[in-house]
Amino acid sequence: MEQLRPSTTQPTNKISPYDAQQNFAEMLKESINGVNDAQIQSDNMTNKLINGENVELHDVMIASEKASISLSLTMEIRNKAVEAYQEIMRMPV
Repeated sequence: MEQLRPSTTQPTNKISPYDAQQNFAEMLKESINGVNDAQIQSDNMTNKLINGENVELHDVMIASEKASISLSLTMEIRNKAVEAYQEIMRMPV
């Protein structure tokens, strides 16, 4: 039976801490922009419905719920990140 040996080759695509921070910051920015876009779309569709334009009520409700859920998820992620930061700050050094 053949034994498995750990690979001795080094990964060729190392990500520096700076690149990882940039990638995370970019991902976070894109996510927040997505939440903002959902809020704007919901507001626009609601205004169209109020003004009597040709928009279906169910489309307005779906856009509203998408915006609400994405904002709630964003707030929960923020809360968890703050909790993690506070926990790290409480750790003895």
